[in-house]
Amino acid sequence: MCLILFAYRVVPGVPLLVAANRDEYYARPARPAGFWDDKPAILAGRDLQAGGTWLGVSVTGRFAALTNFRGSPGARPGGPSRGELVARFLEGRQSAKRFTKALQATGADYAGFCLLASDGTDLYFYSNQEEAGGAVEVQPGVHGLANHLLDTPWPKVVKGRQRLQEHLSLPFDDDHYLDIMNDTVPAAEQELPKSDKDPAWERSLSSLRIIAGDYGTRCSTVVRINAASIVDFAERTYARDGSTAGELRYRFTAARARKH
Repeated sequence: MCLILFAYRVVPGVPLLVAANRDEYYARPARPAGFWDDKPAILAGRDLQAGGTWLGVSVTGRFAALTNFRGSPGARPGGPSRGELVARFLEGRQSAKRFTKALQATGADYAGFCLLASDGTDLYFYSNQEEAGGAVEVQPGVHGLANHLLDTPWPKVVKGRQRLQEHLSLPFDDDHYLDIMNDTVPAAEQELPKSDKDPAWERSLSSLRIIAGDYGTRCSTVVRINAASIVDFAERTYARDGSTAGELRYRFTAARARKH
């Protein structure tokens, strides 16, 4: 039940501001965010099981993030990892439009997913679910993405978008946005999405940050890319018991690369 909140071309001088939570089983090994030894243009956490990532930026100012699509079939045996899509976009030079449009031919090879991809000029959304309608250019606004289509009004998406909107007029402080994502209050029972899951489990998944034993929010990430191509990246990681396990911050000026 990952969550990505973002303001796109809303804040003057800040084309993109993102606050996100990654939810995963603690048994799945992962590395905190950093520049990758084998792909030094990428700043991201790393899934050590499949080698990809869920969210990252590049030294050229590209951004990408991915969520799984709830209720969709799993990957075919031996199929590609969804996390490699984020890494491939970040280290590439294709425009966000071209990259996501090309996925319309290969997206069915992957288990269900939703992808956000920004090349520094445009931001595109793509999901391999039929109801998504292919690659779509994201319009300016405050948006939210969980494990369904963009801006699906699940309680955590609605609440998160509202809280993000309330902070956009304040001076930037990455701690403020990390704290937004550190909301463990579940939604009211009547607000929960209809599903065949146990109601108690469904309720535990409804908070912005999840603490649910072997499964939960592994990290919160804030990314801000301003008009001067300065990238601010902050990550807070969490232990299985819900306590903070660590924090890290990066700041650099992106060197724009020509897209094709």
